[in-house]
Amino acid sequence: MSDLQGKTAIITGGGSGIGRAITETFAGVGATVAIFDLDENAAGEALASITEVGGKAVFCRCDVSSADSVSEAVERAKGDFGKIDILVNNAGVANIGTATSTSEGDFDRVMSVNVKGVYQCLHAVLPIMVEGGGGVVLNMSSIAAITGLKDRFAYSASKGAVHTMTLSIAADYLEQGIRCNAICPARVHTPFVDGYLEKNYPENKDEMFESLSKVQPIGRMAKPEEIAKLALYLCSDDSSYITGQAYNIDGGYMSLRV
Repeated sequence: MSDLQGKTAIITGGGSGIGRAITETFAGVGATVAIFDLDENAAGEALASITEVGGKAVFCRCDVSSADSVSEAVERAKGDFGKIDILVNNAGVANIGTATSTSEGDFDRVMSVNVKGVYQCLHAVLPIMVEGGGGVVLNMSSIAAITGLKDRFAYSASKGAVHTMTLSIAADYLEQGIRCNAICPARVHTPFVDGYLEKNYPENKDEMFESLSKVQPIGRMAKPEEIAKLALYLCSDDSSYITGQAYNIDGGYMSLRV
């Protein structure tokens, strides 16, 4: 397994779901991790699970849609760590709707978190990486960035932006020793999925869970830990020859659908 001994990492949205799995995986192989999140309870649970097994982590309350919040959190992480080697832009929000059913407010909210949030973290962290001689950026994209999904207008637009930002960062900072890649998952079984089913299908949530799982040709949703293992590889020195790439981790969704 790849290791991150001596590395420092920021994971946005690191308190739950995919972010928590990445946080715990990175800490488990030697990284010192900063959990950027708005949910103090979720982040506290992640922090406790890491420190309980001897890992190193700090919590920085951060709203990625706020430039001031991002700046403060990054400065704290830099102050605690002395450097920042890895940035994982994982924080994001979902939205269901078409171009006509999505409200302006919902569209703005998705863009402020999923797009502007990524920009603001890049804007704050990249100069620190350049000063330190290099680093790794990993952006959480989605298959929604590369294929048409029904009722995902704003979300797809936001992940399309993340996809192309990944390419721009890889091109612009190659000579500064910074690599940038993206991960494009299909459906992942996170607390968001459980909450969505509970809210919208309380009477038949088990049936709907099965239906959503079978959308992936492999017959199930991904586990957050599976996404985290790919994230670990892409942020470790084992992938030192890889930049400007987007990796599908989708149970065959993009290649095996009939």
